[in-house]
Amino acid sequence: MNPKYEQQIKAASAHFEKVLEEQLERVDRINSSKETVDFAKLDKCVIGICGGDGIGPIITKASQEVLEYLLANDVKNGTVEFKVIDGLTIENRAKCMKAIPDDVMEELKACNVILKGPTTTPHQGDGWPNIESANVAMRKGLDLFANVRPVKVPDQGIDWTFFRENTEGSYAVGNKGVNVTNDLAVDFCVTTTEGTERLARLAYDYARRNGKDRVSVVTKANIIKTTDGKFLNLCLDIAKDYPEIITDTWFIDIMTAKLIDEKRRRDFKVIVLPNLYGDIITDEAAEFQGGVGTAGSANIGKKYAMFEAIHGSAPRMISEGRGCYADPCSMLRATVMLLSHIGRQKEADKLERALDICMYEDKKYVITGRDTGATCDQFVEYLTQTIKSL
Repeated sequence: MNPKYEQQIKAASAHFEKVLEEQLERVDRINSSKETVDFAKLDKCVIGICGGDGIGPIITKASQEVLEYLLANDVKNGTVEFKVIDGLTIENRAKCMKAIPDDVMEELKACNVILKGPTTTPHQGDGWPNIESANVAMRKGLDLFANVRPVKVPDQGIDWTFFRENTEGSYAVGNKGVNVTNDLAVDFCVTTTEGTERLARLAYDYARRNGKDRVSVVTKANIIKTTDGKFLNLCLDIAKDYPEIITDTWFIDIMTAKLIDEKRRRDFKVIVLPNLYGDIITDEAAEFQGGVGTAGSANIGKKYAMFEAIHGSAPRMISEGRGCYADPCSMLRATVMLLSHIGRQKEADKLERALDICMYEDKKYVITGRDTGATCDQFVEYLTQTIKSL
């Protein structure tokens, strides 16, 4: 060992040892977790409403109102209960110095499914302390291992469903990197056997149930040979159990390019990929559908599920006094997925149809994010009236 760096290497090694110990304990937990909830068969489904911060409370309230209308009979007969959960504001998280305060996490665990608004994630230079993303912490804390994001543009032949690994990859220990010296910083990327296999099987099961004949596995395994290589090989092993489904493999850079290839992109159906790549490429994919404000997201685990918009908390809109013009459509698309997940497919289909009418067909009110368009409340009223007319 170079004596010049002996102290720094020892300190970094001790830090890395602690990270490895935590991850091995996590592997033991997910390997031993056998309980799987059928959300559609719950005697009573508790839906947590967690507004977050920035524009989160505004668009989450909009979706809550629609949910309460669609599930009024279920609430009345006691098969659905709504539980409002506060405490995920950046101010409260910074005060507690935790991504999710302990009392808030306990409230979340008392629910079956959660409708969650965007939350602000601190970054270098913004003045907030270095706490982990609340999204990442919730996904890990509730073991929401699959992030499912559909994108559909029928007139362009686009019908994609992305299965993004949600608890591992570069995000698993994203706030636990180490500055070895002033000149060297190191972060960590994590891939586990169970973490990858359960995601791949969920994606292939979805493809089989929904008549999708192709699953595309996306990595950068030619360069990131250990973690991405493991992810790719495990997916290919799972694929052997689904011989009727075509499996192809892509590197993330060329896949990003091929999504804009008008001929090739029609071939893609179900896409499976690690955490970081999935985060980036699903934002690109959402642009085909009208932008991140139009796309919802499901976070699926064996015991819990969380549904959210795919965009951020837009603090600038709040600081500029434009919060009332926030677009609720991404949250409402997530609400469609929530309804389907808890077995209310009739209500899910009705909401999805109403959204298609209001966003693409009738367009009586258009959201622009400014006073040039409708307010969130105006759009939700328009949507509710459309639902009632169906």
